[in-house]
Amino acid sequence: MNEVINVPEIFGSDVFNEATMKQRLSQNIFDAWKSCIANGTHLPIEVAQPIAEAMKDWAIEKGATHFTHWFQPMTGITAEKHDSFISPTGDGRVIMEFSGKELIKGESDGSSFPNGGLRATFEARGYTAWDPTSAAFVKDGSLYIPTCFFSYTGEALDKKTPLLRSIDEVSKESVRILRLFGDQDTLRVVPAVGAEQEYFLLPKDLYAQREDLRLTGRTLFGAQPPKGQELDDHYFGSIRTRVSDFMKDLDEQLWRLGILSKTKHNEGAPCQHELAPIYTDVNSACDDNQMIMRTMKKCAAKHNLVCLLHEKPFAGISGSGKHNNWSLNTDSGKNLFSPGKTPYQNARFLLFLAAFVKGVDEYQDLLRCTVAYAGNDHRLGANEAPPAIISIFLGDELNAIIKSIVEGTDYENPEKANLRIGVDVLPPIRKDTTDRNRTSPLAFTGNKFEFRMLGASQSISSPNIALNTIMAEELAQFADVLEKAENFDEALHNLVAETFKNHHRIIFDGNGYSEEWKQEAAARGLSNLPSTAECLPTYISPKNIDLVTRHGIFTEPEFRARHAIYLEAYNKIVNIEGRTMVDMAVHQILPAAMRYTDDLCQSLYHKKAMNASCRAESDLVRLLSENTDALYDDINRLKEALATVPADKQEASFHYHDRVVPAMETLRIHADILEANTAKSYWPYPTYSDLLFY
Repeated sequence: MNEVINVPEIFGSDVFNEATMKQRLSQNIFDAWKSCIANGTHLPIEVAQPIAEAMKDWAIEKGATHFTHWFQPMTGITAEKHDSFISPTGDGRVIMEFSGKELIKGESDGSSFPNGGLRATFEARGYTAWDPTSAAFVKDGSLYIPTCFFSYTGEALDKKTPLLRSIDEVSKESVRILRLFGDQDTLRVVPAVGAEQEYFLLPKDLYAQREDLRLTGRTLFGAQPPKGQELDDHYFGSIRTRVSDFMKDLDEQLWRLGILSKTKHNEGAPCQHELAPIYTDVNSACDDNQMIMRTMKKCAAKHNLVCLLHEKPFAGISGSGKHNNWSLNTDSGKNLFSPGKTPYQNARFLLFLAAFVKGVDEYQDLLRCTVAYAGNDHRLGANEAPPAIISIFLGDELNAIIKSIVEGTDYENPEKANLRIGVDVLPPIRKDTTDRNRTSPLAFTGNKFEFRMLGASQSISSPNIALNTIMAEELAQFADVLEKAENFDEALHNLVAETFKNHHRIIFDGNGYSEEWKQEAAARGLSNLPSTAECLPTYISPKNIDLVTRHGIFTEPEFRARHAIYLEAYNKIVNIEGRTMVDMAVHQILPAAMRYTDDLCQSLYHKKAMNASCRAESDLVRLLSENTDALYDDINRLKEALATVPADKQEASFHYHDRVVPAMETLRIHADILEANTAKSYWPYPTYSDLLFY
């Protein structure tokens, strides 16, 4: 009989959240902490000390013996170093201690983390600083303290620090705009995010037999099985018991960590699934998504499964993405992208919408770069994910409103023919009046924008840093204009109308997969950057550097360091994949095909001796021999491409894209033909049929 879970009781039970702090701290310490959070000021040591003591006592009660400063280096995953609470008493015994100083700041060896040239290899110090806006939690016997990570000289070495900077910046500029609309109560505007996470589950024993899965996270070889996802019978289908047990366990672990795991279902491809959380503030959402990915992997192992987060683990079926649903909320809970029922609400909504449209149009390359990753190159543009061309989907009703504003034409307005923002009584703008466009990279879905280009394995920090910063830039420009206006309503109308007119090219509601759209996008002047190698040079364009430095999100060295890290990661990933292909082809595929061919030749010899029909053996031997020779040539071409990579990282990325990747694709063609025509007993690793339909 299944154990009944009391969800409200266990939710957040392993988190040192605000409710727990209120119970365990004195009122003056709790109020001081709240004041620091509200004002964005540093926490004094005299406040940190009692918080640390209370946090330690609570964690020990939860079974913790260690603490760790949990941070997000530029690897895209998290890092942790665990220290015990023990402190010697001098008589051969220990006591459990944890100080405010240890809570606020830690030191970690930062030499082995990517830094993009920010520091020399011999400069090993890296520091962690507590992020008091993100709750600590207990997991696996340790107290986890979310922290920022920075160098000895103060440069941000992580993804959290620039995210926090971007949150402050978009809040500041949003509040400026709200003041112009008479809102004197809002003190802070916070980006809200819900990140839907797709993933694959495979049996651990089958996974262990595939070198490509173990080393690269995806299958580099694999003939297409007789069945894939053609029947759409997996999508939203009945969840298998083994997977359901995993999902139940996963939900319980996430709920204990205060993570708002809401939805679970089968996705479109065999063995593919999705988890969707409830929206929360972007800082918590980024922390939560990292913990979701980590917990998925550990939980899968408990159930003798392996969780794959690669963007394209299997050819021929859908890959995995991560839909980043982004909006802006006031501190009182008002969604600034929610259409309203009054002229005031609609005017505000249309201004924020115009800022978003303008920002995406002007910084489309920056947004594209934030999702540029070797794994995502296999997914973007396929009929399962948005194209590499950035565009915004708004739907019929919003497009009609924009057209009426720009052209001064009638829009269902009973009082006047021409629609003027802030003057006319605009009919209520309804939510969800248009069907979703699954081919759009950025789709407006009623009160938020769904950024659908993220890869499943990627951190959501970089895309949200870009969205926050772009929005801050456009709102700042709008505020500069409107604050000086003599007639606010007229200036507002003209600003919105001019913005939509000048940036309408980024709005597209049609089929993003079509060839016609590629041609139309080029005619509109939109960029098309299909691969990571083509994307990354645009990342450090003067325009992008000016944007992030002017708003204080990155220093120029910090920003250039990210570019160097992304470039190096792409090169290393493709290099590892290429070398893995060579290794598998030489040591597994060639010998298997040769053994089968040799046995066929022996059968052919004996049949010929008996004057028996041997057309099947003869044809198979010819087919296998031709593809074995072709595979051998392909291996040598790939080896040569891998051996001639230029030293310069940028040149190397083009070499990998132009020479190594095509050589890998050609090698796979002949290997997959051999797999499809070799007896199963000879084949050295599990096939797609084995993996996807276990």
